[in-house]
Parts: sequence; structure tokens; C-alpha cells
Amino acid sequence: MRGVTLPELAAICATVHGHVQGVYFRAFTQQQAVRLGLKGRVRNRYPQGTVEVEAEGTRDQLEAFIRHLQEGPTTARVSRVDVRWVSYQGIYPDFNID
Repeated sequence: MRGVTLPELAAICATVHGHVQGVYFRAFTQQQAVRLGLKGRVRNRYPQGTVEVEAEGTRDQLEAFIRHLQEGPTTARVSRVDVRWVSYQGIYPDFNID
């Protein structure tokens, strides 16, 4: 169709720092990703004590998702989120906890 622009697809790799392990952070992340329609994965990184997130979707979906990562569940204390924008690959069938 003429004049219709498709949403820009993108991906992020994010590392969440703070008190983020053992506080329901991965399940929270999966819930937010599914609610936003994102694909990807989340996992704990040992011994760093961080959570690593890879997600794909539209830029708008990912920006909303990053805001959720910065907040986290009420049981977490997020000190910072390092985000790297990468090329969309379309490699994830859904959003999983690894």
C-alpha cells in the first residue's frame, strides 16, 4: 500500500545491574516482553550478579520494554541498565527464560 510505513524492527542486548537475582526479575521480564509482543530471552549471569536480556520487536515496543527493565519488579533494586541496540535478526520464536 502506498503511504503506509511499516514499524521499524530492531533488537537490544541489555544487562541489568543491581539486586536483580532471586527477586522474580526474570519472570517479570518475560511477562512484560510477552505483554508487549516481544521475542527473545532473559537469563541470570553468574558470577556477575546481573540479568542479561535479548529482545526483538519494534523500536517503540523495545523502548517501552527498557523502561520496564529500569523499574523492575517491586522486589528488585535496579541500579542501571546497559542497553546496546543491534540489528534485528528474527531468531526468536517467543520470549523465554533461560
